[in-house]
Amino acid sequence: MSQQPKSQGKLIQTLGLFSAFTLTVSSVIGSGVYKKVAPMSAELLSPDLVLIAWVVAGLITLCGTLSNAEVAGLLADSGGEFVYFRKIYNKFFAFLFGWTTFTVIRSAAVASIAYIFAQSFNALIPVPTLSESWAQVTLLGVFTPFDNFGVKCLTVLLILVLSYNNYIGIKFGEGLSKGVLIIVVASIFLIIVLGLTIGGGSLENFSTSSTHYVSRSITDPSFITSFFAALLAAFWAYEGWSATGYIGGEIKNPKRNLPLALVLGVSFVMVVYVLINFTYLYVLPIDEIVNSQKSQNTIAAITVIRHFLGSGGALFISILILLTTFGCTNTTLLGPPRLYYAMAKEGMFFKSASYIHPKYNTPSNAIVIQAVWSSLLVFSGSFDQLTDMLIFAAFIFYGATTLGVFILRKKMPDAHRPYKAWGYPVVPVIFILFCLALITITLIGKPREALIGLALMASGLPFYFYWNRNSLRSTVDSPRQ
Repeated sequence: MSQQPKSQGKLIQTLGLFSAFTLTVSSVIGSGVYKKVAPMSAELLSPDLVLIAWVVAGLITLCGTLSNAEVAGLLADSGGEFVYFRKIYNKFFAFLFGWTTFTVIRSAAVASIAYIFAQSFNALIPVPTLSESWAQVTLLGVFTPFDNFGVKCLTVLLILVLSYNNYIGIKFGEGLSKGVLIIVVASIFLIIVLGLTIGGGSLENFSTSSTHYVSRSITDPSFITSFFAALLAAFWAYEGWSATGYIGGEIKNPKRNLPLALVLGVSFVMVVYVLINFTYLYVLPIDEIVNSQKSQNTIAAITVIRHFLGSGGALFISILILLTTFGCTNTTLLGPPRLYYAMAKEGMFFKSASYIHPKYNTPSNAIVIQAVWSSLLVFSGSFDQLTDMLIFAAFIFYGATTLGVFILRKKMPDAHRPYKAWGYPVVPVIFILFCLALITITLIGKPREALIGLALMASGLPFYFYWNRNSLRSTVDSPRQ
């Protein structure tokens, strides 16, 4: 069998519980905390329902975290769900997850968060753009690569710069995320305090629905579709919590610290989201928030802050969004290459991704591959199209991991579990049922995004059969070497 080159480095356990908690929170708090209140308001047209959607999305995410943390603690290693699925299901399902993470979930997340950074920069300093005739060019009637072209180019630049940052070491990237997160969380709580004290808002805003609001029963199919569309937007804001599992091999005492970081991190984020969105809806009537959705490069949080702090406040929140999305993009880029590295070691990804840089001890080639594909996704469409597509795909595998709690308790009943799923079996069952509902309703309500996601998942099948054949051939040939 071929030997690994002597110049190969190795992954090192350097991250403690607080670092893992920080990476969980910074993987989650990104663009959604500032932007998603607008599309949610446009779907539901009621401030009360918007807040309920944030709470429901947070509780469902927490159910998933409480369940999946048991699997993370039991099978902690670099690669996250890829490692879990090899043990729970089989090689093919593990590959399907890894390929979907590469083509849809993580790469689209990187593209989406970096895109909001570029939009915020554009609000401060307008970037050049192409003519309207170029902007309207479409590929296959779906993709609009030249629309908002200047913002997209800036997005790609950010991805490349931060990919290099992660290329040269995880500790530097983790330190950057930690510093940015402290500033961001402090600033968000400052906005909450100022908005609730000098924002000029009113509790009456919560009893005043949009002028277009029509009362519907919760069993009305149109209400269910609208509520799940709003949840899809909220889930984007909560997306990213599982990424900490990708760096399990670089966390100290991962069987204890990884599940703790996941549960504590998601709980903290939920509190932050409910408070900040309550503030938005307290300061502005819902119709004004809905109006901010109509402009391509307008962000709801900027509209709210400008209302009570003027242009100076708008500048402050724009800079804060730049910081937040900068830090979240950095953290989102950090974890997935460890997954691709784990896949490549198993012969189920591009061979070069199994290389660890001898100086920086990072999966350097996997980082480059991710940067290239994420950059291509930037030109594929709009922010909301990307996020809806990735949430649809992500919940297929979130549900599969939670189902794994039941399977592993059958397969490995005597294995030591540093953490056992709280509320078992009720909480895991609730999460699995919700995943099934979200997948079904997305297929019905947003078929384009769902079908694009499924097509990208299916695109991995030829690669799987090619890599699997080569792996089997190597196994057969190895005794003769």
